[in-house]
Order: sequence, then structure tokens, then C-alpha cells
Amino acid sequence: MNLTPTEMDRLTIFTAAELARRYRSLGIRLSHPEAVALITDEVMTAARRDLPYAEIRDLAGRLLTADDVQPGVAEMVALIYIECHFAEGTKVIALFEPIGPGSEPPLDDIVPGEIISPDEEIEIFAGRPVVTIDVVNTGDRDIQVRSHAHFFEANRALRFDRTAAWGMKVDRPSGTGIRFEPGLVKSVNLVPIDGSRVVLGQSGLVDGPLDAPDAKATALSRAKALGFLGA
Repeated sequence: MNLTPTEMDRLTIFTAAELARRYRSLGIRLSHPEAVALITDEVMTAARRDLPYAEIRDLAGRLLTADDVQPGVAEMVALIYIECHFAEGTKVIALFEPIGPGSEPPLDDIVPGEIISPDEEIEIFAGRPVVTIDVVNTGDRDIQVRSHAHFFEANRALRFDRTAAWGMKVDRPSGTGIRFEPGLVKSVNLVPIDGSRVVLGQSGLVDGPLDAPDAKATALSRAKALGFLGA
């Protein structure tokens, strides 16, 4: 039996949906992937039965309520796109908020993916050494450096002491960064990159362990040859 990737995907959906149906029969509230799999499987089966489009959407909206899923799951499933095979061809069915309200009152304090932190202030990179350098953007447009970037490899139009920035990143929370406007000098705090200290990609100046022998000297030579200011 030879199965196409689409057929393999269909079997995966069916398997996950069967697990969801078993959990539901035992009174176990469904997780996000289990709920999505159950709805998707029922909709795809209804399409193979060649039920009318409107009838399938109505059916999908009556499969699960918030009582059937774990807290917060209904809010996470705002939209499901399902590619279904009908007798006349393939159609996409869009289901908006397919998990209806349950009999229990909603838990307003449940936010999917929420990070609950202590009331007091949290200091990031506590105890880490901090290096402050002055940076000037010699280019003609704004340059933004994100918090995860190896600052040594930042845009070549930024002029700063790249030797001092070796193995460092911006002292900012994950997902944020610093914007440098053309011609302006800005002081930036940097902290050491932690963990395995392996830098790959970015500007291609390191592409390996930061602490390897001669890694810094080799990267500085590459930076100078490629016109990175401050190298």
C-alpha cells in the first residue's frame, strides 16, 4: 500500500481524533491538539459523505463546548481551516470559534499562554557583568538590533568597539531590541551570551563556538575585510 503525504496526514488526524474520542468518553477534558483533531476528523468525514457545506459547518459548531476541553482551549481555537474532499472537488472550510460556550461559567482569569510572575520586580541577567559602549549609526536609515543577536556582528554601518562587544548581547528582555537612528550616538549596555556560547549564522563572522581558540581573532579579521566599522 502506497500512501501519499496527504493520506498520511489524514491518518494522523484520525489517530489523534480517536484518542480524543476515547478521552472524551472517559470524561477527560481535551487539550488543544486533541480538540482540533476531533473537529477536523468529523468535518473531513462529513465532506467525504458529501454533506452540504452549510450542514457541515453547523455540525462542526455542535461537536464540542468549553465543558469538553481544558480551561483556555476554547479561546485558543479561534479559527480552523480544513481542506476537505467533496465529490465535486476540494474545498476549504473555515470554522470560526468552533468550540461553543459550556454550562460552566467562564474563568476570566485563565489566559492561554499567560506567564504568571511574582509581584515584585524581576531583574534580568542578575549578577552578570555589564559592558557599556557608545554606538553611532553611520547609515542613512534606522538599524535595529534584537536582544538575541551577537552584538559583535551587528550591522556593518554601526560604528563601535567590536572587540569590547565580543561574545555579548543587548541587556534587554527576550524579544525586544534597540533602535539606532542615523547619525546619533547611543550608549548601550551589553551582557555576556550564556549557555553553550555557540553563534551560528547572523553575519557569518563566527559560525561556531565563541570560546574556541583564535575564534575572536579570526572573526575580527573577517569583520575588517568585510567593512564592519569598529573592527
